[in-house]
Amino acid sequence: MSYPGTSEVLVTCSDLTFTWPEGTTVFDGLSLSTGRGRIGLVGTNGSGKSTLMKLLAGVLRPDRGSVTVHGRLAYLPQNITLNTQPTVDHALGIADKRAALGAIESGDASEANFEIIGDDWDVEERAQATLETLGLGGIGLDRTVGELSGGETILLRLAALLIERPDVLLLDEPTNNLDLFARRRLYQAVDTWRSGTLIVISHDMDLLERVDRIAELHKGEVTWYGGGWSAYQEALGIQQESAERALRAAESDVRKQKKELAQTQIKLARRRRTAKKAAIEGGLSRKVRGTLKRSAQVSAGKLKGLHQDRLQQARDRQQEAADDVRKDAEVRVELPHTAVPNGRDVARITGLCLRHGLLVNADLLVSGPERIALVGRNGAGKTSLLRTLAGQLAPLEGEVKVMVPWRFLPQRLDLLDEKLSVFDNVAGAAPGVSPQDIRAQLAKFLFRGARAAQQAGTLSGGERFRAALAMTMLAAPAPQLLMLDEPTNNLDGSSVRQLTGALSAYKGALLVASHDLPFLDSVGMDRWLFLDEGLRETTAEQVWDLLEGRQGEQE
Repeated sequence: MSYPGTSEVLVTCSDLTFTWPEGTTVFDGLSLSTGRGRIGLVGTNGSGKSTLMKLLAGVLRPDRGSVTVHGRLAYLPQNITLNTQPTVDHALGIADKRAALGAIESGDASEANFEIIGDDWDVEERAQATLETLGLGGIGLDRTVGELSGGETILLRLAALLIERPDVLLLDEPTNNLDLFARRRLYQAVDTWRSGTLIVISHDMDLLERVDRIAELHKGEVTWYGGGWSAYQEALGIQQESAERALRAAESDVRKQKKELAQTQIKLARRRRTAKKAAIEGGLSRKVRGTLKRSAQVSAGKLKGLHQDRLQQARDRQQEAADDVRKDAEVRVELPHTAVPNGRDVARITGLCLRHGLLVNADLLVSGPERIALVGRNGAGKTSLLRTLAGQLAPLEGEVKVMVPWRFLPQRLDLLDEKLSVFDNVAGAAPGVSPQDIRAQLAKFLFRGARAAQQAGTLSGGERFRAALAMTMLAAPAPQLLMLDEPTNNLDGSSVRQLTGALSAYKGALLVASHDLPFLDSVGMDRWLFLDEGLRETTAEQVWDLLEGRQGEQE
């Protein structure tokens, strides 16, 4: 399918078919093409957005069909893993050119240095300008990647792609792990994109408002909508209202046809009895009565068949109308029934200095079923604090102690074994739970049948989260403290609503690090801690001011 009005087609898929090794078909004959512009690729979790992006990028190969990209392509995957040892200029792909420029400036005019540079004499200035655009102007080209935060790493990888000057840029959930300041920088980069085709997968509505059109992936097909997220939602709402009206009309027609068929059958039965009685009373011979009976049966059969055909046609229209009405499956998240008594010490931090981040000499006591939000800028140390509490990272100084059963769900979801199936991952974390109970639990997370047998390494971001959450929830003993790091990353709206409801009903203690302030507010946090050099007590309203104030300082 082509988007109407596109010219100079840069991306084309023809008869694209792809099936995962365990048998799940994602696409069967998908065709589309698009030209220049900013495109938001949307759809429910598991609809195949990331798979399509990987097929476009050449990371995956289709079983049948072809993908054609005209020009240079750059791809930012959902889960970025960068080597932490190289310097920033190596990560940007300009280290060799910088070295060659330095050698020439020092008097080494060898031909090899000129060949390395080519026509890119301003590469260092372009790199600095790109970093500045993304809010990374102060990181320096000679720092190591390991010194950067997760959000800064994402922006650094995006900077490397922009320096390549691609004709087609693919971004898969680029705002994951970005604070408000970093997100605004990314928004500006999208706003100013004019180079070719930009395709972005995101659950960030503010980002999707900035695209020129929406490509919705639903049941293996792409439908185009003009405008950004709001325009798409409005069009989809009108579409669904029309579909629901059509369904109600079709259901009414089915009831009407059933009634008419029943009335016809009653009339025919009465006619048969009347005709038989009249034939007997009229003294007609058996042969004549047989002829009249056969004629009546043929006539009755035609009439009955007519009404049965009408009923089947009405049922077909009802099924078509029902298919047009969206009833996307929703996750049913049920957290363990664990309760922490008021006043019980859950976790304690004393004189803590983090190995990564800003936090120094911090103290914290988590008591009872407290709900604590950890907020702050990228690089402040929110993830490091949770990893330290989980025993995955040793502190530089101070002590950390957790006094109740706990579970930690990291933002990278790396507790899943990529080579094992979803079922085997969950079963490994719950050795005392029967296979039947595991499958029942997985069904609540939309892993049914072949889906439960799917290899973890093939899952989309939203599917990975659902699998990791199911694994966390089934583990024994049931956690009285849940530590969640950016839990709404990769989740669609319905999944976020389900998670919010489940966390609201949870009776244990919560520590949640997130940049999704509306989500934190909806869960009902008891305490808000702004993390910089210390753990500053604040409120939901003040968090926005603190973050915006720090943005102003950066600018």
